[in-house]
Amino acid sequence: MNAGDITDITQLLLRERQSRVRAVPDQLRDCYHPDATVTTSWMSSSVDEFIADSAAGAGKNRPRIVNRLGGPVIRLAGTRGTAELPSTTTHWITVNGTEAVLSSFMRLLYRVERRQGIWRISSLVAVNESDTLAPAVPGTDLRIDPRELEGLRPSYRFLAYTRLLSGGTISQDLYGTDRMPAVEALYADDARWLREAGD
Repeated sequence: MNAGDITDITQLLLRERQSRVRAVPDQLRDCYHPDATVTTSWMSSSVDEFIADSAAGAGKNRPRIVNRLGGPVIRLAGTRGTAELPSTTTHWITVNGTEAVLSSFMRLLYRVERRQGIWRISSLVAVNESDTLAPAVPGTDLRIDPRELEGLRPSYRFLAYTRLLSGGTISQDLYGTDRMPAVEALYADDARWLREAGD
């Protein structure tokens, strides 16, 4: 395993997350191959759509977001690699008229490829692990009716609740650790894709 490649890929992933959270679309685009795909809680699309949303959001009064990352686990095979990056994303939002803090815990699964000597991302899939919702000011009541949480999946319960509360939509079929067979199939497909690099 080439240490230089590991460093390049690690910096690529960190730059991608920084660009996304800070809404820097040109820098974000440079992290991806043109034919890349992105699957998150709010879209499953081409990288062009993903970047367009980031650019559109840059001019809006979006909620404040803080992203904290762990170190990636990277596997390489020739000009292909896979990486798993632990991520905690914290949003300051309004819930029933009260300021709240939503924290989402995810695994970000990347496929990366070196083309023309440069590593870029060819796929990103977010896997939800858990989330929390709390008042920004301790002791404040968010006035959440527990019945409104019924049926929401535990891997992204409060993300779904707040999305629906604000009038948005969210699929109940996202990748999440409460449905491990689908996640294991995702890992298996990544492993197969990596093995194909040596075929």
